[in-house]
Order: sequence, then structure tokens, then C-alpha cells
Amino acid sequence: MIENEQLKRWRLILGESVHESLESFVTGGVSLDSDEKIMDEALAAIYDKTEANQDVSSTMDKKLGRSLVSTGFSSFKLVKWLTDIRAFFPENIVSVIQSDAIERKGLSQLLFEPEILKNVQPNIEMVATLMSLKGKIPEKTKETARQLVRTVVDEINKRLENDIRQAVVGALNRRKHSPIPNAASIDWKYTINKNLKNYSRKYNKIIPEKFYFFDRARRTNNWHIILDMDQSGSMSDSIIYGSVVGSIFASMASLDTKIVVFDSEVIDLSEQYGNDPVDMLFGIQLGGATDINKSVVYCRQFITEPSKTLFILLSDLYEGGNQVSLVRRMEEMYESGVKVICLLALSDKGVPDYDKSLAYRISKIGIPCFACTPRLLSEFLEGALKGEDLNELAVALKVSNKDR
Repeated sequence: MIENEQLKRWRLILGESVHESLESFVTGGVSLDSDEKIMDEALAAIYDKTEANQDVSSTMDKKLGRSLVSTGFSSFKLVKWLTDIRAFFPENIVSVIQSDAIERKGLSQLLFEPEILKNVQPNIEMVATLMSLKGKIPEKTKETARQLVRTVVDEINKRLENDIRQAVVGALNRRKHSPIPNAASIDWKYTINKNLKNYSRKYNKIIPEKFYFFDRARRTNNWHIILDMDQSGSMSDSIIYGSVVGSIFASMASLDTKIVVFDSEVIDLSEQYGNDPVDMLFGIQLGGATDINKSVVYCRQFITEPSKTLFILLSDLYEGGNQVSLVRRMEEMYESGVKVICLLALSDKGVPDYDKSLAYRISKIGIPCFACTPRLLSEFLEGALKGEDLNELAVALKVSNKDR
């Protein structure tokens, strides 16, 4: 006989429709305690195929401003549901359930209510949903929506900023040292390595004989970075991470950064939104056709020093424009000396969906095409700015990070 606890777990997983079948496996039937009943109701609201839930789906299709029927998810019931799932499930599971609620039951319309949005678990999927709906968000909800987006952006920024800044400093400022002493410009790694011989056992410290300083004059506009991002709906996670990364680039005096997004049209976000990823995300409109070639043509005007330019194309390469012209222009850019990277995805998810044929054609030119996590991008960035071979670097990082 199966233990009652195991049966209860299966009951919660499979739903009420299997209750009678499971009861035959244990004497006394399968009984849920009060907390388990709340969990069951929260899951049933999204995953059970009941008449009430069919009413919910039809209710969600109604236009804003019309009342919700009592059998559906009223604003009060949705707030309670959000509270329940956050009380009984870990954050990563809450994110999945919220995403399924939007996809399966059309609950996105109710995100327009500020009191509901305050109870939503902030995560990258929810930001992507708000971005796709931003043209429809009423004024009363916009500030709450911005706060949710800001929470997610700040968390991503906290994870990435230090690594990216260290990567850029490591690549640009460690080639040449300055005789001018300045505490903010100490090259700590080089100074420690040079003074290891001066280690004092008595004090258990290194006593520096000489300090080495970065050449501060090299900190201004050493490199030009062009971040060209595909804003089609399939790239939602990537463009959220890309916007944060782009804003970090833009905040660094040692980089001259251009940030461009495209679908069938091209929009330059550099001047208006470059320093604030939240403003940048609200300046992006997910969805629409894709013309990568048009965006590459636009970006070429920013290339004034090919050997000091890094061009990052963030796209799944489903080209709706001229593929032949795109490949030719990418090849011309590469042969002129520009460091070119094609990021198929920038996210924490697995292998992305992308146009394998076009990726193969671009990689044959010598341009690496790959997907990576945002944290791994900082390692690749440092190698690129140091002048390392990008294809060899991509292979090396893939091997060294296969278990990460």
C-alpha cells in the first residue's frame, strides 16, 4: 500500500478529478489538511479543467471597465490567490504558476489593477508580460508597473554590474601603468603580485615596496560598443537582460555606447534612455516583424574606428528582411576589423530557438554565434576587449563553464 503522504502529494499534483481513484489505495481515504486544501484550490484555479475555470477564461476576455462575473476571478479573489501561492510555494514555483495563469487563463487583463499588481511576484516573465501590454496599461497602474519592473531590474543589475565593470577595467586599464599616484587608480592585482616577496610573517601582511597605478588618461572612450537588440516577442527575456547590460555599458566613461532596438523598424535608445534600463524597457515594444539587415545598416554609421569597436547583435536570427544582404554586411563589418558577436539569447534559460541555417552562415564568416547567461557575458566581454580570438574564446568558455 502507498503511504498516505505520497497519495496526498499525487492528489495535489493531479487534481480533484483523480480523488476517488486515489482513495482506493488507502484505508480511510485521502484527506487534505487546511493548508493543503488552500494549496489545492490555488492550483485548481489554473490547472483544473472545470466549468468555473471556463467561466474565468471567458471573463478575462472582457474589456477593461466591465465587471467580472462572480464565478470568475474577481479582483478580491485574485489578490487572495496571489497571496496563497506566495505563502505555500517557493519563489521559482510562484513564477511558473503566475506565468501559467497568464497563458492559460488570460489573467493579464487583471494586471491593470494596482492593488493586484502589488501582490504579484516580481520576476523577469512578469516584466516581459508588462512590456507586451504597456501600450494598454492605464494611468492608475503605470507607477505600480514601473515599481515592479524596477525591482527586477535592480536585482539583475546587482548580479551583473560588478562583473561587467571589472571585465572592462581588466581589459582596458591593465595594459599601461601611470607614474602619477592616485588611490582610486591602484592596480591591486598587479601591485600584490609584484610585492609578494615582501610578505611579513611577523605582521602576516604584504608590505608593499611599490604601488602601481592605472593610467587614468586611458579611461575615456577607449572602445565603442554597439548593442543591437531584436525586440520581437520571442526575445523578451534577452532584451530585458540586454537593456540592463546596455545601461551598465552606457554608464562607463571608458566606453562609448550605442543602444539600438529593432523589429521591422529601427529605434535608437542611446540618448533618451541609455542611463536608465527601466525607461529603456518602457521605450521598447515587443512583437512585430523582424528586419535585422535594416538595423545593421543603421548601426554601421557609428563605426568610426573598426579596430576599437565591438558590435553585439542580440537576435534569434529569424530574419524577415534580406538574408543575403545581412550576411554580406556582417562579413564586411568583420573584415574591416570590428569585433562582431552574435548572441542568440542572453538569459538564464536553456538552449534557445533560433534560425540554425542563418547562424551557420554567419559563423562560417568567423563571427561566433552562441547563447549565454548574463554572467558569462562579462567573461566574454573581457576577452573581446583584450583582443582575444572570439571563436577560440567562445569554445574555451563553453568548456570551462559547461557545469555552471
